[in-house]
Amino acid sequence: MKFTLYGRAGCHLCEDMAAGLEAMGLAYDEVDIDRDPELKARYDWDVPVLLGPAGEVCRHFFDPVAVRTALEIG
Repeated sequence: MKFTLYGRAGCHLCEDMAAGLEAMGLAYDEVDIDRDPELKARYDWDVPVLLGPAGEVCRHFFDPVAVRTALEIG
């Protein structure tokens, strides 16, 4: 399963979510919303947002239970 982490540079919550994914040994793509005007308009102050194949997994804070649930649904 592949996750996508939407965030921005210098965001400590984004860094925390990335660290949580890495601690669980999960692969993810990281997207800087500030490089895309549409993504910035969509997410702006709502980062980080973690998406899985079925949609949003968690927002603002890393939620390992939600990530495990997404993996089970997979």
